[in-house]
Formats: sequence, C-alpha cells, structure tokens
Amino acid sequence: MGRNKETMKRVLKFISPYKAKIIIMLLTALVTVGFTLYTPILIGNGVDNIVGPGNVNTAGLLKVLGALAVIVVGNAVSQWVMNLLTNQVTYSVVQDVRSQAFAHLQEVPVSYIDANQPGDILSRIVSDVSQFSDGLLMGFTQLFTGVMTILGTLVFMVRIHWGIALVVVCITPLSLLVANFIATRTYSMFKLQSVTRGEQTGLIDETIGNIKVVQAFGHEKASMEQFDEINGRLQKASLRAIFFSSLVNPSTRFVNSVVYAGVGLSGALIAISGGITVGNLTSFLNYANQYTKPFNE
Repeated sequence: MGRNKETMKRVLKFISPYKAKIIIMLLTALVTVGFTLYTPILIGNGVDNIVGPGNVNTAGLLKVLGALAVIVVGNAVSQWVMNLLTNQVTYSVVQDVRSQAFAHLQEVPVSYIDANQPGDILSRIVSDVSQFSDGLLMGFTQLFTGVMTILGTLVFMVRIHWGIALVVVCITPLSLLVANFIATRTYSMFKLQSVTRGEQTGLIDETIGNIKVVQAFGHEKASMEQFDEINGRLQKASLRAIFFSSLVNPSTRFVNSVVYAGVGLSGALIAISGGITVGNLTSFLNYANQYTKPFNE
C-alpha cells in the first residue's frame, strides 16, 4: 500500500505541470456525461409521443428530435475536445517520463548496469512507459467519466422508479466481483510476460552488439537455442495472460445482460400495471446499458 501511494505521488508530480488542460478536460468530460445522461430522457419522451393508435404528437416529437440533434452535436464536440486534451496531456507526460528516465540512466553507477540486463532496462523505458501511457488514457477517459456516469445514471433511475433501480444495484456488483477475481490472478501472468520479454530483448541486444564475437567462437547455434527457449517461454506466458484476461469482458457482459433482462422483466410488469409509462421503461433500459458499461470497462 505504501509503494502504491508513493507511485501515485510521483505520477501526480508528472501531471501537475498540465493542471489547466486537465481542468478543461474534466469539465468537457462532465459536459459529455451530462449529454449522455439526458439522451435517454428525450428518447423516452419521444416514445411517449408516439405510443397508442391516433395518439401521435407530431409537434412534441419534432421538439424531441430537435433537442436530440443539439445533444448529438454538443456531445461530439465535447468528446473531441476531451480526447484531444487527454492525448496531449498523456503523451506530454510520457515524453517527460522517458526524458527523465534516460537522463537518470546516464547517472546510475556501473554496478547497476551490471546487475540488470540491458533488455530489462530498455523494456522499462520503452514498453513499460507505453503501458503507463495506456493507463493514463484509461484513467482520464474511462475512470472519471465512468464514475460520473454511474452516479448520474443511478440518480435518474431512482427518480423514474426506485424499485427497478434496486434490481440494477443488487445485480451489478456481480460484474465487479467477477472482474476483480480474474484481474487479481492475471496480474502475476502479465508480470511474468514483461520479465520474459525483457530477458528476450536483452539477449537480442547482446547478440547483435557482439555478433562478431558470436561468429568468431561459433556460438550461433547456442545463441539460437537460447533464443528459442526464451521465445517459447514468452509465447506461453503471453498466451496464458491474454487468455485469462480476455475472460473479463465476456464475464462482465454476461452479468450486464442479466441486469438488462432484470430491468426489462420487472419494468414490463410495472408498465403493464400502470406504474410507469412505456417511454419511462425505454429510458430505464437505456440507463441500464449506460450504468453497466463503465463496470465492464
């Protein structure tokens, strides 16, 4: 836990020079979430304007369509600005991290170079930093907007019908439990993959840098056998890590489908009894999709 806090402090230190862009990015993210949350309400109103024979409210429907057009354009613009700023901040931070890492590499003692494989050091500066950038992108675009979407959707669902919202809240945590169960077990697999990749990169770098020595001593066959052995371990580690991590998506989507089915069944029964309108049920089904999507991501 202490190491995680220390790592987070260092990440925040790298991000701090870009506070202004981050604030604007978070504001555009809130606007995007707001547009997203209001869309199902308009869709529900549109459905209510056309339900029943002879009950089509053309004026009301056109008003809803006009509002939807404005929201679609506004949402597209806000998402474009958010993604633009997110990428600028992320890759600026990655540039800073790589520059500092390379500068630090010039100052480390020779004993550190001797104690670590060149491939492992290279992997940290190239591959690990790339994974770090993916994590930043995910944190900015998915974590923040996901939390806001979950909270906002929950409020709208409770306002429509608290009973159906309770069904959603009770079933959804299953996707978190499933995802957490798989993720905690794949962490060690990805770690082994990273270590093995660094070992392979180190062998390649060492062989290419000393190719004349390898050829002079007839070490080609031994180098090839060593590479094949490492390559085989990397293949097994990569396939295992990717296979088990790929179980997260279908597993959580299955739970999300159960949530959607629960909303559809309970909502239909309540709508038949007159508890909610067909438009409200349509809005609720849309909110069920919005609510479960961040959990899946």
